[in-house]
Amino acid sequence: MALATVFLRSDDGEARWRLSLTGRILAVNIFALVVLAGGFFYLDSYRTQLIQERSDRIGTEAKLTAAAVAVTPPAAVQGLLTRMGAANQTRLRLYRGDGPPTDSWAQGGPTYTLRDPAEEPWRRHVARFMDRVIDNIVGAEVPERFIEPPVDRLGAWPEAVQAQKTGAVATAIRRAPARTPIISAAMPVRGDNAGVLLLTSDQRDVIRTVRAERFWLGIVLLLTTALSVALSLFLARTIARPLRRLALAAHRVRLGRSREVQVPRLPSRRDEIGTLARALSDMSQALRQRIDATEAFAADVAHEMKNPLASLRSAIDSLELVKDPELRERLLVVIRDDVRRLDRLITDVSEASRMDAELSRARFESVDIGHMIEQLVEAREARGLSNGIRLAFGRPHRGSAVVFGDGQRLARAIENLIDNAISFSPPGGLVQITAMRDGQQVVIRVEDDGPGVPPGERQAIFNRFHSIRPEGEVFGRHSGLGLAIAKAIVEGHTGTISVTDREDDNRGARFSIRLPAAEK
Repeated sequence: MALATVFLRSDDGEARWRLSLTGRILAVNIFALVVLAGGFFYLDSYRTQLIQERSDRIGTEAKLTAAAVAVTPPAAVQGLLTRMGAANQTRLRLYRGDGPPTDSWAQGGPTYTLRDPAEEPWRRHVARFMDRVIDNIVGAEVPERFIEPPVDRLGAWPEAVQAQKTGAVATAIRRAPARTPIISAAMPVRGDNAGVLLLTSDQRDVIRTVRAERFWLGIVLLLTTALSVALSLFLARTIARPLRRLALAAHRVRLGRSREVQVPRLPSRRDEIGTLARALSDMSQALRQRIDATEAFAADVAHEMKNPLASLRSAIDSLELVKDPELRERLLVVIRDDVRRLDRLITDVSEASRMDAELSRARFESVDIGHMIEQLVEAREARGLSNGIRLAFGRPHRGSAVVFGDGQRLARAIENLIDNAISFSPPGGLVQITAMRDGQQVVIRVEDDGPGVPPGERQAIFNRFHSIRPEGEVFGRHSGLGLAIAKAIVEGHTGTISVTDREDDNRGARFSIRLPAAEK
């Protein structure tokens, strides 16, 4: 599972590393673990604070013991020191001059034992190793090693010498061979038992407490790490891997391999990634369909242009050889017709090709369909209608047939239907146009008296270059794009267009457009 991804910058072409989504998930979770691991370093401050509290407490004990010794008869001092040392698990020594001290261990025996690390089990070695590692990381101050002096005299203890000089309690912290803290406190004694009292204590429970906390913190950190890694891998599997598959498919589509790429739809996913996958799959299919339609359109354009070009070339080639004026005039008529046909074809092809782009940029506004059709009918009648064909428009109430769209494009679609109906109408025929509000839709109908559209052709006639022309019409007068353009415009306004037979039992076709009505 990749933790880093190479991205190629488009401006300088330099490949640079970026952390992948999987790596970021792991990084975020590891950051939380690092914060939790900081608890190990908090334990050092906790240990320092705990030792300082014990040092203050032992200093207080030294003061109290010195006060007790000062009022105790000299003969009872040894017993007092023995009892108090046993009660507090400390060693008490009273120095009088430079001679050997009165020692609480002389009668009661040792109250603590300095352990030899070489004789302890491996777990203790691991614990001491962890102590040294953490001390090195946090830069903890390591106390000097505790060593009993070969000759036990007052001068061998700096804290005792300091207490004698200052007349106040003096403490010192040292470490035993097993790294346990040894705290000593010295306090001058007044009265008949004048001297310096030295109290030493092995604070093994401090290290035991810190190590126990560190052990359970390590267990929590280990379990949290395992859970965090498992969750990271789960998230990477459920998020990063599907996204990587989608990105790879999109990259292959970008390289022009859309026909051979199947973008995963992830039907089992009901979350945002599943929605994204299905949207990308639909987009790629729509792109594939658009590419196919573009290729088919280009092929159709080439095919449609070949016929007039071939006719035009033949007429031009023949024109150089023909000397008969009448025949030359016929060839010129053919040339003019072919030129007009090519001009009409190129114009319609240009409009059909840019229809989608123009509709996507168009600014829609409220359009009164009734008023629009009325203007179209008047303009068409002003240009003149051949063969005595008539137009009839049943105008709706003003403001009742209003849609939201591009008025110029909608006018072109309706005009194409009217032109189509006129071209199929017999001499003296009637083209009827209606527009009305039907619930949440506006319905526009154009009916003619022509031969109608066979049921098998009612979908095909809206395809580009598909044309069923009436009998007797001059070939090439229509490009076969009028209905296709009308369909593109209507569907660009989220409407529908269809053709059926007339419902009044008369011969002819009925073209219907349904558009969403504008909200009032």
